Amino acid sequence: MPSTARVATSDDRQLDRLFRALGDRTREAPATVSELAEPFAISLPAISRHIRVLEEAKLVAREVDGRVHHCSLDASALQTVDGWLRHYRRFWTANLDALARYAEDGPGRGGRRAIRGDRR
Repeated sequence: MPSTARVATSDDRQLDRLFRALGDRTREAPATVSELAEPFAISLPAISRHIRVLEEAKLVAREVDGRVHHCSLDASALQTVDGWLRHYRRFWTANLDALARYAEDGPGRGGRRAIRGDRR
């Protein structure tokens, strides 16, 4: 029986970083551009360009108070991603289930219909 343990890939580590960043309670309150830039060794204009990309993707909302710009996460934009993931999860689950049935039953029992998921 195959082991269920698996080696962490770079994708897994990236997802861990992503969810850790999104889940950090310090991200709940708006932060200034300077506060956001603090941990990075890049200029404020470069940080502003990155924030602008996030704003265009509707992931960040910016509120201007004089010269101070406050940025906050707008997680509602992630609902689009969730819908996309749900669609493809259903698609791949149905197709992989059909492939598993085909592999278990063999080509003589179900044939091509098993792969397409047809239920006649």
